[in-house]
Amino acid sequence: MNMADYILRILKSRIFIILSWGFNSPIRLENGLKFKVQGYIHSGWVEVLYNQGNDLFEVSILNADGSIKRKETDVYLDCLVDVIDGMVEHTGDYRERVKKEYGL
Repeated sequence: MNMADYILRILKSRIFIILSWGFNSPIRLENGLKFKVQGYIHSGWVEVLYNQGNDLFEVSILNADGSIKRKETDVYLDCLVDVIDGMVEHTGDYRERVKKEYGL
């Protein structure tokens, strides 16, 4: 299994969270995965790369021009979805925003 498939498998383990990001357009990278989101905090590209030297992941939120807007390093696989969620979707008033937008 290549690294992109491995990362995708980790993300799909919490499918409802990644669906809340509007996850789409995944692209396989040599040592990771790049995909688009439409979250409350960030809409655009997210890049997840595997750092083999320390056996951890790096998560980058990218600007429209491809430059790094924000980067988190040393992310453990069991924290990967939560770290991305915090960078893309989950705000302090998340529950209120969901209620207002979806009437839930």
